[in-house]
Amino acid sequence: MNLPSRARNGLNGVARELLRQPTVEKPRGQWVNDVVAWCHQHDIDLATRITSKTLRFDGALLAQINDVLDSARIAPLGRSLSGLTSSAQAKEGVEEDKATRESPRARRVLVSFPPQPIAGLAIEPRAIRDVDVHTLKLSAFSAMIQVENLDSFYEFSAELPALSDYVNPLVVYRGDSHYGGGFALLADAWHKTQRPHIYAGDFDVKGVTLVLDSSATHLLLPTIGWLTQNATPFHVPAEQFPYQRRLRQHLAALPSAHPLHDYLTLLLEKQRGLKQQWFGGEMVCVGLV
Repeated sequence: MNLPSRARNGLNGVARELLRQPTVEKPRGQWVNDVVAWCHQHDIDLATRITSKTLRFDGALLAQINDVLDSARIAPLGRSLSGLTSSAQAKEGVEEDKATRESPRARRVLVSFPPQPIAGLAIEPRAIRDVDVHTLKLSAFSAMIQVENLDSFYEFSAELPALSDYVNPLVVYRGDSHYGGGFALLADAWHKTQRPHIYAGDFDVKGVTLVLDSSATHLLLPTIGWLTQNATPFHVPAEQFPYQRRLRQHLAALPSAHPLHDYLTLLLEKQRGLKQQWFGGEMVCVGLV
């Protein structure tokens, strides 16, 4: 029987209290009962420490518990496994805490690079790499392009006239349940560089709202003329209507000459949008600030 996480957390709290006093008494709640069951299973005699309502802890009891943990090659009390990767948990002992460990993808992002020849692999238009955020040297990139949809990310080309001012842009997938955490770390780090952050995603109410609430500086969209001709009410889902209030407030505060003004007017007044996969024509970077 492994020492349950809640029991370990409770014991760690007791250990801190024992630094200030010789004994600590705790009521027989859930984590204390876990400790009692664990001690009985490992032949630790609680003797006069236990009653039907409480358990009294002291340094000698915690030392016995640590002796059992050590003999079982389990991390001692005071050593938290929370937030550690599986490999880091392995260095602490044989116990694995999946509930609190760092996800294997917590720091990973999908990045699209120029073609990179690899022996035995056909050259593709772009090289897709799964990388650790901390291995990216952000100073090497003049702009970050955040691509919302995974299928669009795989097909995305940085060789667009609208992006010609940017040398070696960092093209990265926005993330999902697998890569969202890694992208959040990257976005925070990129924001500190104060370089352009270009969002390439759906032209719909929710998508534009997410952009405005992010650290993005530009939207990559078709020209307003092309979009006016091709946007459709079918790409403005009813479930996104609650997001319109936020956008209408933003539109009301925009000067009529602002580059985003006509796009929001098309989206809100004409009730027409377009998913990223349907984009065509010339693309432009629309400033958000």
